[in-house]
Formats: sequence, structure tokens, C-alpha cells
Amino acid sequence: MLAGEIYEPRKLRFVEVDEPQLTAANQIVFQPELGCLCGSDLPYFDRDYHEFFPQVGQSLHEMIGRVVDTNGDRFAAGDRVLCVPVSHFGLCERFAVSQENAIPLLPGEDEHLLMAQPLGTVICALRKLPNLMNWNVVVMGQGPMGQIFNAALRMAGAKQIIAVDPVPERLAVSPRTGATATIQPGEQDVVEAVADLTGGQMADLVVEVVGHREQQVNLCVELCRRAGKLLLFGVPCEKLDDLNITRLFWKNLTVHTSVAPDFAIDFPLAMQWISEGRIDLRPIITHRYPLAEIQAAFDLFRDRRDGALKVLIDFPRT
Repeated sequence: MLAGEIYEPRKLRFVEVDEPQLTAANQIVFQPELGCLCGSDLPYFDRDYHEFFPQVGQSLHEMIGRVVDTNGDRFAAGDRVLCVPVSHFGLCERFAVSQENAIPLLPGEDEHLLMAQPLGTVICALRKLPNLMNWNVVVMGQGPMGQIFNAALRMAGAKQIIAVDPVPERLAVSPRTGATATIQPGEQDVVEAVADLTGGQMADLVVEVVGHREQQVNLCVELCRRAGKLLLFGVPCEKLDDLNITRLFWKNLTVHTSVAPDFAIDFPLAMQWISEGRIDLRPIITHRYPLAEIQAAFDLFRDRRDGALKVLIDFPRT
């Protein structure tokens, strides 16, 4: 079967690999049918994580498909599930994984149900915070995850959801996912704009959803009110050498981080919200490519061209 290999920075090819085997108890062999690119795939695509390369099968982890074999008791061959591979090793025609890394699909459109994976990570993060009812919240970054935060914060009862991003095409989508105001850095002074929107109080919570090389932690600190909360959600670089820790300290901020959602809580709840129509994430689904064109899909997604937000990948169905 075929698996992807990022053989040099931003260059991907397919290579032949052996079929996966059930090598431990309670595993499934999963065959993807529909996947989706995520910002956390980009460090692998860019080869920022040099110690991990070359690694065949990275990087893809948001996907739905079918169970084709199992030695466990949760699923049967033919069951359709949302499945999350270990360490982003999902860029292959089939892979083996613990049955605990999958949940059943509920009724709905495949491309919308697929959004339960990223939504589950947002639900996991928000469960770590207090009641957000009537809070002023800034969402720093309006890529796919920032847009999902908009929608989830609206569900959580935030008073203001202030979306910040330098890409105007992304800001144009933000009101459709729940933002009550948008700010474009470079066109507006972000600190002044947030002060105006909050009557000078600043934000109760700022969510950093940029991460990687472009993280905006220092600006997020400035946007928080004194004794406010900062949620660092974007995958960070190994070190933030320019972090103004003194400013964060004297503002008495509480810093939260979030990773590794709960398969028993976060993903099933996200699936339920989508299936029942409680939340609509379809505005962020912008592009769709066949697996054979995944290089073009990654290029588009990484370079933020053509209004790209969620870029779907169709796998061959055999």
C-alpha cells in the first residue's frame, strides 16, 4: 500500500510500505476515506521537527473512514468511525491503532462530521476554563482553529468574541462562525481597538491560536485585562525567546494550555453537537483535493491562498 513521505522541507511523495498488522490487543486497522489538513501538520511539512525525519506516514491526523479489521470488542469490520492516529501517522492508505482512538460516526454529512476532530480539541480546551458567560474574549488568529473557537465560544455564552487576523479573507468568514467584531493588524491598532470594544476593560480571556513561528503571546498579554486569562492553544516553538514574562507576571495573568483531548468526552461531544445541528462549521470548509494531489493541498493550506481554511483530502475508496 502507499504512504506519504515528506522527504525534504515542503516536499511530499508516496512510497510503498507493508500492510499494517494487529500487533497488540484491542486494535483496529483503519482505512481513511476523508481527511483534513491542520495547522499542527505544518511543522512536519516544513520539517521544523528535524529529529523526527524521515518518517513515512506523517503528517495527517483528522480523518473519518472504515474499520477493515479488528481484534477488539468495540467495532466490527465495516463500521464507520472518526479515528485519530498516533503522532500524526495517518498519511497512508491504512494504519493500525488502538480502538480507543476511534469513535462511531453519528448521522450527518461526512465533511461536517469530520470537523468533530478539531472541534473536540477546542472543547477540551474550554473545559479547562471557568464559566465564560458574559465574558469579553479575543481570539488571536482566524485560521481554521480560530474560527472553531469563535463558534464554541458563542455556544459557551461569551458576550464579545473579537477576532484578530492579518488576512482579510479569513476575517470575512469570522462573523459567520460567531465573531462579534473583527480586527485586522496593520490596518488597525489591535490594543486600541480591543480597548474601544471593551470600554477600556480589555479582554477577560485571550486565546492564542497562531502558534508556531508566528506566535503572538506578547500581544495577547497586552490584550488581557489585569488578572485575566490567557489560553495558549497554538502549537508553540520549542522556545519563545522574546516572551515578556515580566509583563505577564505583573498583570497577574492565569495561563492555560491544552493538548490531548479525551476520546470519551471531547470528541463524542463534538460529534453530537455537529450531528444535532447545534453548531455549524461548514463555513470553514473551503477546499477539497484527491489524495494524489496532496502536495498541492499542503502548498495552498500553508501559504493561506485562495481563502483556504479547512482543506479536505479524499482517499480512494476500495
